Amino acid sequence: MEMKEILKSGIEQALQDTINSGGLPAGEYPEIVLEVPPQKEFGDFSTNIAMQSARIARQNPRAIAEALISHMNFDWLERAEVAGAGFINFFLKSDMVYDTLKAILNAGEQYGVQPLRARDTIQVEYVSANPTGPLHVGHGRGAAYGSALVNLLRAAGYNVQSEYYINDAGNQIDNMAISIEYRFQELQGATLVFPPKRNEDGSMPEFDIPEGALVFPENGYRGPDIIETAKAIAEREGFDKLNAMNEADRIALFKEEGLKEKLARLEETLRNFRVTFDNWFSERTVHETEEIHHSVEALKALGKVYEKDGALWLKSTDYGDDKDRVVIRDNGVPTYLAADIAYHRSKYDRGFKEMIDIWGADHHGYVCRVKAAMAAFGYDPDQLTVLLLQMVALFRDGELVKLSKRSGDSITLDELIDEVGVDASRYFFLMRSLDSQLDFDINLAKSRSNDNPVYYIQYAHARIHSIYNQVREAGIAFGDYSETDFTTLTSEMELELIKKLAEYPEEVVQSAEHRAPHRIARYLYDLASMFHSFYRQGRIIGVDPALQQARLGLITAIALVLRQGLGILGISAPEKM
Repeated sequence: MEMKEILKSGIEQALQDTINSGGLPAGEYPEIVLEVPPQKEFGDFSTNIAMQSARIARQNPRAIAEALISHMNFDWLERAEVAGAGFINFFLKSDMVYDTLKAILNAGEQYGVQPLRARDTIQVEYVSANPTGPLHVGHGRGAAYGSALVNLLRAAGYNVQSEYYINDAGNQIDNMAISIEYRFQELQGATLVFPPKRNEDGSMPEFDIPEGALVFPENGYRGPDIIETAKAIAEREGFDKLNAMNEADRIALFKEEGLKEKLARLEETLRNFRVTFDNWFSERTVHETEEIHHSVEALKALGKVYEKDGALWLKSTDYGDDKDRVVIRDNGVPTYLAADIAYHRSKYDRGFKEMIDIWGADHHGYVCRVKAAMAAFGYDPDQLTVLLLQMVALFRDGELVKLSKRSGDSITLDELIDEVGVDASRYFFLMRSLDSQLDFDINLAKSRSNDNPVYYIQYAHARIHSIYNQVREAGIAFGDYSETDFTTLTSEMELELIKKLAEYPEEVVQSAEHRAPHRIARYLYDLASMFHSFYRQGRIIGVDPALQQARLGLITAIALVLRQGLGILGISAPEKM
């Protein structure tokens, strides 16, 4: 058992013994919560259980604390003290700390990985960008967070499925196909004219159209990637074949082939960013199987939709929305909301205990609508959690970077990966909580210095492997610590490092519970900082052989936890830098 679990079990036993002896009345006492005190002089752990129990016990918290301490005569406990209004601070014996280090080394790659709870199924849907162009840095933050969250939940024992919802139906795909058509004509010598932005009143400013020129669609996609797609399809299919087709058939071909190419490039970008999905769910599915129609009919049968002005409206105000929403337009065409309702209904029907959607912050108004529809079906809307991703601001040389050097548009994830690298990009996206604005310093992310947090963490892992190389060159045997005497580790820094390692499993559990991969990023930085201090303060090689082996065991455990934590974040743990 981990130190924290042993202590928690001991407090529970002391509480029961105190009740049995008449020191406290029987009752439903709160769950015991342990914290690591901010200062070492307050012990290894502290709890406020005495203060939380005062209402039930009808006693002074300090008196409850003293009663609990009197029943805590454990051989692993150095002492316990009452502090403040009723906190209990615990000081553990060193033997317990040494046993923890042995347990970490014995667990190996499984350290911190919680047992699988097969029934605790969670689906995480993230990125889900329209497949009409390259992913930008905002998508990158969602991709890094979503994939790290999946890894974290799995490490914490949850049964997780990751999913990408492909928006491959609707106007955006039609606009992409038409955009490819215009670029195809341009490849054959046509002149394109791009309409300017509309005036504030919505009117279109006057602009010149040379004779014979084609006016590019106002809602078309203007990025250079569309030119590349048009060229690739034309070269593959042949210009003569495409020109022999009527325009409608050619656009239909561009729609299908363009979608395939965009999805392939999107998947490639995500793979390069170490992001993969268990399932890709096509929006077309809910159209082709008539799930949208079935869902709307089900809502109609439940009395949750009504007709007005020729359209069908969801009674979303019954479930907290600020107004009712159209699901079927007056022309009979489903809205985007109708497709999302059918999609989320399928999630519930697939039997997940919890569903997590990661959306951009600009979709905050959409949350209530989808949850309202699920509640209208009779599903528990609390099973659906929507996490909103805040914006990313890129800075280079202290200046805000808005536009891509290549296209003059927003910076793509591919461009960021090329300039900064996958490891730094992922760490910088993950080092802040999802709901906070992120300022991404490109210069810092590229730097190979201790000021760069991901470099600092990775260098700790590489430095340990450098020590291994020195040990091998010296002909010293290492790696089997089953007979190692860890009681030789007596310095304050050594003991604090072991205690920090002992926190890792609980950090995994708590980070998963709070859906907070950034906590793992912070933990790894703190652990790396402690290791670098330890490395500077004392020698590992060339000391007493027993102490040397103990210190090698300690840094092996540190490397193990660094590697495990970086793996959760989707970041490499290099052995050489």
